Amino acid sequence: MTQAANVAASTPPSWTTANRPASPVVGQMGWNTTIGALEVYIGSSNWQIVASTVYSASYLIVAGGGSGTSGGGGAGGLIASTVNLSPGTAYTVTVGGGGSSNSNGSNSAISGVNTATGGGAGGSVSGGTANSGGSGGGGSGWSGTGPASPGGSGTAGQGYAGGLGIAASNSPAGGGGGAGGVGQDGQAGAHGGNGGVGILSSITGSGVYYAGGGGGNMYAGGTGGTGGLGGGGNGGLITGSNGTAGTANTGGGGGGWGAGSGTSLNGGSGIVIISYLGSQRGTGGTVTSSGGNTIHTFTSSGTYTA
Repeated sequence: MTQAANVAASTPPSWTTANRPASPVVGQMGWNTTIGALEVYIGSSNWQIVASTVYSASYLIVAGGGSGTSGGGGAGGLIASTVNLSPGTAYTVTVGGGGSSNSNGSNSAISGVNTATGGGAGGSVSGGTANSGGSGGGGSGWSGTGPASPGGSGTAGQGYAGGLGIAASNSPAGGGGGAGGVGQDGQAGAHGGNGGVGILSSITGSGVYYAGGGGGNMYAGGTGGTGGLGGGGNGGLITGSNGTAGTANTGGGGGGWGAGSGTSLNGGSGIVIISYLGSQRGTGGTVTSSGGNTIHTFTSSGTYTA
């Protein structure tokens, strides 16, 4: 007669990443509460995940675009990557507003994951300095005889620099930088600099451009620069038509003002999108699905609970 053995359930030890065993032995196993995973020590200071409750998600973070003055506003910084999310954890989502009144856009972020930097404001009239940011603002055009007005610089991995504002009689300003390319220099006798192109993302299931730079303005005898793909506003003609603001929830930079208004044009607000494979696991934002993925879109600040 065979007697069945009673097998008692056992619970492995637990630790955080910072407090793993100081002198582990190969095969030692425990639950890492920092990453929500069962891990085993395989030697040479390496731990390998055996089982995990975390899940992988793609994300897109776009900051608010900078305001356009004379130079076009720089687009908000754009970051696209992946992250492992821990179920039950609440992540604060911040959606940055577009810049106004000669100011940079505001940062967008997912707490503990990543932060995108707001776009730089375009340079003001008479050779004013453009601001740096996620993408840099365009340099101001002016009618002096001095050097060109430089554009602001972008943030590495998030966006590009703004274009030069040219010293010429019709004061062609530079375009704001975009997430996918630099802003164009102003073109004497022709037009303000075009805004830098944004980046095409398919995170929502269809291709959408985000974070285009604003076009620079011009005094007379030509046209304002065209805003970059991704919500960049068009630059205005001071003796003719006004420019346009950056498009909301794209991070586009504002276009350079026109029609004698002297009023800066707002950058577009940012956006945050989280996408993962399979049915809905988290909450927060506007929830949609496409191609087998669940998508959470934040057009204003909120909380994503994984």
